[in-house]
Amino acid sequence: MGTLKDRLTDDLHTAMKSRDELITSTLRMALAAVRTAEVAGDEARELSDDEVLAVLTKEAKKRREAATAFAGAGRADQAAKETAEGEVLDRYLPKQLTDAEIAEIVGQALAAGGFAGKAQMGPAMKAAQAAVAGRAEGGRVAAEVRRQLA
Repeated sequence: MGTLKDRLTDDLHTAMKSRDELITSTLRMALAAVRTAEVAGDEARELSDDEVLAVLTKEAKKRREAATAFAGAGRADQAAKETAEGEVLDRYLPKQLTDAEIAEIVGQALAAGGFAGKAQMGPAMKAAQAAVAGRAEGGRVAAEVRRQLA
């Protein structure tokens, strides 16, 4: 099918042809973030699908946080726009895990690594994040690791 970046580009062209301003602006923003990540560092390089997915996850999180901030400030119109952009980006992200699924995966990762006690939070978090593999936000995973290590 091609890479995730190719899919974003193809969907951008489709949205431009159908004159869908929300999808067009959101995908342009996402592709700009991907291009910025590609040229960051010592030399420009092509991002893998996993790296593009990480950029999209970060952008979606920014949209959720901005929507919450705008809603708290009484700017419902801007909050709705940020939420809509987040929903467009969510189409390209893997399905997020439920709290029960996170608890199960974290429990397995902690048992496999033999982690116990809050002193091992760092290594336990690294193992849990690897097991979850981008299917849940880091804050949710960290809260579950903290709960299980207590």
